Amino acid sequence: LLEKMADVSMKEAALILGVVAACYWNSLFCGFVFDDVSAILDNKDLHPSTPLKNLFQNDFWGTPMSEERSHKSYRPLTVLTFRLNYLFSELNAVSYHFLNVVFHAVVCIVFLKVCKLFLDSKSGIVASLLFAVHPIHTEAVTGVVGRAELLSSIFFLAAFLSYTKSKGPDNTIVWTPIAVTVFLVAVATLCKEQGITVVGICCVYEVFIAQGYTLPVLLDTAVQILRGKGSIPFSMLQTLLKLIVLMFSTLLLVVVRVQVIQSQLPVFTRFDNPAAVSPSPARQLTFNYLLPVNAWLLLNPSELCCDWTMGTIPLVESLLDVRNVATLTFFFLLGSLIVFSVRYPGDSSKTVLMGLCLIVLPFIPASNLFFPVGFVVAERVLYVPSMGFCILVAHGWKKLSNKSVLKKVSWVCLVLVLFTHALKTLHRNWDWESEYTLFMSALKVNKNNAKLWNNVGHALENEKNFERALQFFIQATQVQPDDIGAHMNVGRTYKNLNKTKEAEESYMIAKSLMPQIIPGKKYAARVAPNHLNVYINLANLIRANESRLEEADQLYRQAISMRPDFKQAYISRGELLLKMNKPLKAKEAYLRALELDRTNADLWYNLAIVYIELKDPTEALKNFNRALELNPMHKLALFNSALLMQESGDTRLRPEAKQRLLNYVKEEPQDANGYFNLGMLAMDDKKDTEAEAWMKKAIRLQPNFRSALFNLALLYSQTAKELMALPILEDLLKYYPDHTKGLILKGDILMNQKKDISGARKCFEKILELDPNNVQGKHNLCVVYFEERDLKKAEKCLVETLALAPHEEYIQRHLNIVRSKIASLSPAEQSSLPADGVVAVEEKKKSFENSKEVKNEKKTTEAAINKGQFKNKKRTEKNNMDKETPKKSTEEIKDIEKKRVAALKRLEEIERILNGE
Repeated sequence: LLEKMADVSMKEAALILGVVAACYWNSLFCGFVFDDVSAILDNKDLHPSTPLKNLFQNDFWGTPMSEERSHKSYRPLTVLTFRLNYLFSELNAVSYHFLNVVFHAVVCIVFLKVCKLFLDSKSGIVASLLFAVHPIHTEAVTGVVGRAELLSSIFFLAAFLSYTKSKGPDNTIVWTPIAVTVFLVAVATLCKEQGITVVGICCVYEVFIAQGYTLPVLLDTAVQILRGKGSIPFSMLQTLLKLIVLMFSTLLLVVVRVQVIQSQLPVFTRFDNPAAVSPSPARQLTFNYLLPVNAWLLLNPSELCCDWTMGTIPLVESLLDVRNVATLTFFFLLGSLIVFSVRYPGDSSKTVLMGLCLIVLPFIPASNLFFPVGFVVAERVLYVPSMGFCILVAHGWKKLSNKSVLKKVSWVCLVLVLFTHALKTLHRNWDWESEYTLFMSALKVNKNNAKLWNNVGHALENEKNFERALQFFIQATQVQPDDIGAHMNVGRTYKNLNKTKEAEESYMIAKSLMPQIIPGKKYAARVAPNHLNVYINLANLIRANESRLEEADQLYRQAISMRPDFKQAYISRGELLLKMNKPLKAKEAYLRALELDRTNADLWYNLAIVYIELKDPTEALKNFNRALELNPMHKLALFNSALLMQESGDTRLRPEAKQRLLNYVKEEPQDANGYFNLGMLAMDDKKDTEAEAWMKKAIRLQPNFRSALFNLALLYSQTAKELMALPILEDLLKYYPDHTKGLILKGDILMNQKKDISGARKCFEKILELDPNNVQGKHNLCVVYFEERDLKKAEKCLVETLALAPHEEYIQRHLNIVRSKIASLSPAEQSSLPADGVVAVEEKKKSFENSKEVKNEKKTTEAAINKGQFKNKKRTEKNNMDKETPKKSTEEIKDIEKKRVAALKRLEEIERILNGE
C-alpha cells in the first residue's frame, strides 16, 4: 500500500489525517451500540479461548453458517481484527473506535491515490476531503460493525490500483498485478461481500479507460466482425484474455462463497424488508424508488437514521404514486451520465464513467434488485458508492471553478459544504454515544418504524427503567400492530413489573399473530426464528404456577412441533421436566438439543445437572468437564464441578477443585459461595489459616452467610481458639436463632472454656424448645446438670436421653458414671439430694464443701477422676460432631447451591431468549 500511495505527498496525507481526526475525535467516547452488541459483546469468536477456525466457520455475528438463523454474512477477516482488539483491550470500546478512525483515514488516503488517476491534484484532494467529512459515513466509522466497510474498502481500492498496473509497454499484459488484484479481491470479499464488485470496475476500466474504447467503437467493431469484414484486433484479444481471467477468478470466488453459505439465502421477515415479500408491482416500484432515496442521502445528508426497516418508507403500491416521479428522474439522470461517459472519448467522460462505476457496481449487492437483503436502506453500505459521488462532485466543481465568473462562488460553496458536512459528522457522532441517544435521534427523523420504538424501550429496559420502557414498547405495537416482537417486549416488561396477568395477555396476542402451519410448506421460511420465542416466554411465565406445569410443557412441545430443530425449546423443556421431577425425560430433551448443537457449553452443563438429579456424579462430572472444554470460564460449570469434586471425598481431585473455584471467584468476585467452598476445601486439607481467610472473605461479602459463620466458628473450636468462635456464633445466632448446631457449639464453649454453666444451660434448653427429641442437645443439658452437682437430675435426664437413643453406648456409660457417683455418696449426702432435682446453686456448693471436709483424699481424687472421665467423653463426642459437621454442612450448602444454580440457569436462559428478541 505504501508503494501504491507514493504519489500522495506527506502534506496531502497530513491534511487528510488532520481532517479525519477533527471530524471523528469524539467517536472515541462512544460505546457499543445497536449491531455492535451482537457483533462484539455477544460474539464468542472474539474470545481467545475460541479456536481460530471458528472465525472461518461462523458468520459475522458468531453464528455457525450452517444454522438457519445465520445472516450468512461471511467476514472472517473483519472479525479477526475485532479479536485483536479484544486481545489488547478486551471490551474497552475506545480501542475499537480508534482503529475504525485509523482505517477510515487509510481509506481516504488510498482514495486520494485513486482520484489522482482521473482528476487533477487539486480536484483529487477536494474529492478525498469531501469523502473524509461526509456525514453518511458516520455509521460506518463510528459504528464499530462498520469496520467491515472500512477494511473491504482498503483492499477494494488496493485491488483496483494494482489492476491499473497490468498494462505494460506496447499494450502488453503484466500478469503479476493481475495476480495481486485477484488476491486482494479475495481479501476484500473476506472483509465484506461487496469487495467482489471491484472486478466489475476493473473490467470497465480495462475496456473504456486503459484501452480507450467507446461504445460506438465497440459496436462498430462487433458489426464488422459479424459481417465477416474484419477480424478481432490483437489488442482487443488481449483485453478479452484479461477480462476472461478476471471473470473466471470472480466466478471461482462466487462458487466458494455459495459453498460457504451452503446454497442457502438468509431468512428475513417482512418486518426487516417489507417490499421483499410484497406482490408485484409494489415490490419492483418500491425497490426502484429506494435508489433515488439513497442518492438523496448522498446529496443531502441532513436527516440520517440508524434503522430504515419496517414502516420507515411506505410501499410504492401504485403507478400513480407521486414518488415514481423521483424514480424516473433518477434513472433519466443516471442514463444520461452513462450515455455521455461511454459514447464520447475524452478525460471528462472517463472521469464520469469511473465515478458512476464506483456508485453503481458496489451498491448492486445491497440494491434488492437481484436478491432480497435484510434492510430497506442502510447508510453504511453507501460508504464505497459515496466515493463515486465525491469524484463526480469534485469533477463538477473543477468545471465550475475553471470559469472565471464562477470561480469565487465555487470556492465559497466548496468551503461551505466541507465545513457543514464536517460539523454534521461531528454532531452525528454523539448520537452513537449510547443506544438511548442513537435510537432517540432516529425517532426524530422517523416515527413510523416500530423497531426504533422497541430499541429505545430496550435501552431503557437495560437501565431498569421498566415503566418508561413499557411506554415505548406499547407505542411500537400501535405503530405496527402486527409486530410480534413488540408484543413480546410488552409482555416481558409487564413481567418485570410483576404484572403477570397483563404479561400473559400480551404474550397471547403475540402468539395469535404467529403464522398458522400450512401443510407441505416449510414453517421456518415464513417466520423469524426468534419470534418462536413467544412460546418459550409464555411457558416460562406460566410455569411459575405449579398447577400449570403441564400447560407450559404443552407450549414447549408446540414450539418443537413447529421447528424440530428449535434448540432453545428443548433446553427450556428440559429445565421444566427437572422441575416436574422427570429427570429421565429432561435428559432426553437435552440430548436432543445436543444433537443440534454439540458446541453449546450451557447444554453440557444442564445435562450434568440432570445426572446430579439421577444420582450419577461420575457422569455429571464428565459433562461439567465437557462444558469447560468448550468454555473454560463457564462460571456455573466451574463452581458446581468443584463442589462435586469436593463432595466425592477423592483427595486427588482437590487441587483441580481448588483451581476451578479460584477461576470462579476471579469471574464472580462478589459471590461469597466461591470463597466459602475454598474455605471448606482448605479445612479438608487441614490448612487452617487459609480456611480462616476464605471464610472471613465470604462473611465480609455476605454477613448473614449461615454456613460460613458456623464453619468458621467450628474451625476456631477445632484449633483451640474457642473464645474467638464465640463472637462468630453470636452473629450466627443473631441471624438464625434456631441454628441447632450453632447453639450446641456455643453451649459447649461456654461450659468448658468460659465456665458459664448458666449460659450453656440456656443454649441447650433453647435446642430442646426447638426440638424436644434432639439427642445431642439433651445429652449436653445432662452434662450441665452434672456440672451443677445435681446428680439426681443428671441421672433422670440421661435416662430420658437413653430412651431417645437406646443404641448410643456413650449415653449408657455416662449414666453409669452418674449412678456410680451417687452410690459413692454417704447415706446422709444421698438423702440431701432433692427428689425433684431442684437445688439452689449455693446449697449444692455448700453441701459439696461439707462433704469435702469429711471425705478422705482418695474419695475426692476418685470423684475428680470420674468427673474428668465424663468431661473427656463429652469432648470426644464433640469432636465427633466436628468431624461430621463439615460433611453435613456441605450437604446443607449443596441444597442451597442447587436451588441457586437452578435459578441462575433459568435467568441465563431467559436472558438469551429476550436478547434474541
